[in-house]
Amino acid sequence: MSVTRLAATTAAALMAALYAQGSWAACYIVYGADKQIIYRSQIPPVDMSRPLHETVPRIAPGGTLVFSLDSYGCELEIHNLPGAAAARAGANPAPALSAPRGRRG
Repeated sequence: MSVTRLAATTAAALMAALYAQGSWAACYIVYGADKQIIYRSQIPPVDMSRPLHETVPRIAPGGTLVFSLDSYGCELEIHNLPGAAAARAGANPAPALSAPRGRRG
């Protein structure tokens, strides 16, 4: 293969990679077991590097995660995941202050 042909092939591959559509979604929707929307956002509700069958049941037992490249309607976010209120309530609890002890003497 000539140097010119190699350079042209490499340039074409780089251009294709730069203009290829990314593998991320524009909108993530979680449906609860009752088929009601419990989460809708442009931010994934789970770690997308892990298998969905492991992560989705942890945030919505019996639920379904749907993601789309279309962001229509996703600007109105919904954050009603089961356990989210408990997680918020338990987040950074204030430490209990103990009464100062007097000196024994």
